[in-house]
Amino acid sequence: MAETYDPRRTAVLLVDPYNDFLSEGGKVWPAVESVAREVGLLDNLRAVVGRARQAGVRVVFVPHRRWEPGDYESWDHPNPTQRNIMVSHTFARDTWGGEFHPDFRPGPGEVVVREHWSQSGFANTDLNMQLKQHGITHVILVGLLANTCIESTGRFAMELGYHVTLIRDATAAFKAEMMHSAHELNGPTFAHAILTTNDLITALRGEGPGA
Repeated sequence: MAETYDPRRTAVLLVDPYNDFLSEGGKVWPAVESVAREVGLLDNLRAVVGRARQAGVRVVFVPHRRWEPGDYESWDHPNPTQRNIMVSHTFARDTWGGEFHPDFRPGPGEVVVREHWSQSGFANTDLNMQLKQHGITHVILVGLLANTCIESTGRFAMELGYHVTLIRDATAAFKAEMMHSAHELNGPTFAHAILTTNDLITALRGEGPGA
């Protein structure tokens, strides 16, 4: 049965669309470039976000904490990624790498939720409140990384009672094995649908004022 999405009840969660992840010269781009190019990440993100806006589906920005001096240094249990950020200063605030990619910046009225410190876009942020206040029941996850922030945010969304959709070619990871794990092994344990970008465009076609 094909998935359907009521644009009034659906949000695309665009996770971590920073220059450091998505742009040539970004600190993390070299690590994701191979997988990103293989799946057509940038074009697919443009297609998902563009069609969502045309269809009247809300686009919600779900950004990672932008590094600032002193972050994590006094924590008892920084995770491996946070320890790496202390060294690499990934997504540093007030730098080009910590800005959203020029093709993925908030439009008028689009929500940018509070920055998440670890991997889940829900933990210690206002994401759940923002979705509830806008009547959202279905979330579509795109962005980076498939096996960390996308997976953690999707699992948390499922636990909170949302219908969760993963888009297998509108995300990337450091290795093909990580993508396989995210979509073939782990994704089916929590996601209600795992689609391609073309599948999603078809599901959204004919909805909303831009149809």
